[in-house]
Amino acid sequence: MIEFHLDGRSGVAPYMQLIQQVRQALRLGLLRAGDKLPTIKDVVAKVAINPNTVLKAYRELEYEGLVTARPGVGTFIARTLNDATAAHEPLREELRAWLRRAQAAGLDADSIEALFVTTFRTQLQEST
Repeated sequence: MIEFHLDGRSGVAPYMQLIQQVRQALRLGLLRAGDKLPTIKDVVAKVAINPNTVLKAYRELEYEGLVTARPGVGTFIARTLNDATAAHEPLREELRAWLRRAQAAGLDADSIEALFVTTFRTQLQEST
């Protein structure tokens, strides 16, 4: 099951952060069709967010056809965004190794994230 987190410094609306996290989990194969999302009550308790914000995110995901709500039962993943999850595992392992090297070099989490994001964005700009 996915565990949501919110970044108040991101400038992204909380409901959009939830949507993005579900989409990312679907792309990475961490969520599959039939998996149950946390209840609105559980999300509210975990990330201290307004229930209407979670409801808005879940409704948007339902509108996109990614989840289905079953009244009294929960919200379930309807479809995935990627069928090539096996191809991700070697890349995930390489990234984990890179993260271990970055930590061993003395970088803290914020520095690692900044290095990754700036490098990622630069690479995207160079490849377009």
